This record gives sequence, structure tokens and C-alpha cells, in this order.
Amino acid sequence: MRIYGDMNSGNCLKVKWTADYLGLAHEWRSVDILKGETRTEEFLKLNSFGQVPVLALDDGRTLAQSNAIIRYLARGSDLVPEDAFASARMDAWLFWEQYSHEPYVAVCRFHMRYLGRSAEEREDWRVERGEAALDVLEAHLAEQDWLVDDGMTLADIALLPYTRLAHEGGFDLSGRPALRRWIARAEERLDLAPVH
Repeated sequence: MRIYGDMNSGNCLKVKWTADYLGLAHEWRSVDILKGETRTEEFLKLNSFGQVPVLALDDGRTLAQSNAIIRYLARGSDLVPEDAFASARMDAWLFWEQYSHEPYVAVCRFHMRYLGRSAEEREDWRVERGEAALDVLEAHLAEQDWLVDDGMTLADIALLPYTRLAHEGGFDLSGRPALRRWIARAEERLDLAPVH
């Protein structure tokens, strides 16, 4: 199978990290979103949404949307709880990540890192919601090691990329010790070099 993605995108990284963790053979195809490579006719045949990541299976089928892709890749693995309620709790975090975390934390990072804006130029409402999302994670992880029950799930992988790079969007994690411990645990489990 092939994974089309941009290594600067947290949504793409979560797919790569899931495939790597599970030992799934795949070919990584780099797509530069800043150069408009998701808008070419060839790419739009793979994904009419014009977004990365995209999973292309050997039989020609394709799948878009990062959380759908990781859900597909991890079916039957230890990253998806067997218990139906725990699995639904994991899904709740996946939906929350895309609706209440990524639009704020990741977009602030994009504005600063890729558009060259300063922290002061961030939109106040977006910063406020990003801080609130990080506070939710801090409070939850102060009570347990992982987002769902006793082990790492897709919820942890989905929330890790943009959270560990939150400082690139002007967010300070120094006052969030539980969140920093969780990042270190997840990096170790996924065999990732720590972010400095």
C-alpha cells in the first residue's frame, strides 16, 4: 500500500506512526501541500477532497481523512480496545481531536511556522480555544497515563503530533506536567525522538 502525505502535517504523521507501530509494509509518497501538489489532476483522482493523507491500497481503492485511515489500519490491533465502550471512548477522542483541538492548536502552528506570523498575530479566539483544548488534555492526563483506560490507543496517536508541536503555534506546555509526561510516554512507545 501507499501513503500519500506531507511530513510537516500532523494528520499525515499520525497515519505514518500508526503504520510504523503496527509494522505494516507501506510506501511513503511525499506530497508538498504548500506547492499545491494536492490540487493536481493526478492527486484529485486519488482524493477529490484535495487533502493529505491518502491511503492507496494495492487493489486500487483509496481512503482519505486521517482518523478514518488509522481506524482502518489498526482494526484488530492493540491500538483499538476490544471492549465496545472503551472503543467508543477512543472514537470520542478522535472526533474531539478534529473538532476541538486541530482547528486551533494546529492552525496556530501553521500560521506561525508556515505563514511567518508572530505569536501576537494569532487570532485571539483561536488561541483561547487552543489553550482550552490543551487544558482538557492536561486535566484528563493528570488522572491517568493514557487517554483511554490503561494503554495507548489510536486516540493517543491522533492527538500526539500537534500537541507535541504546540510550542510552534505559540502554546506553552511548561505549566502542563501531565501533558508533557504523556508526550514522553507516547514518544517512547512509538520510538520517536523527543521534540526539543
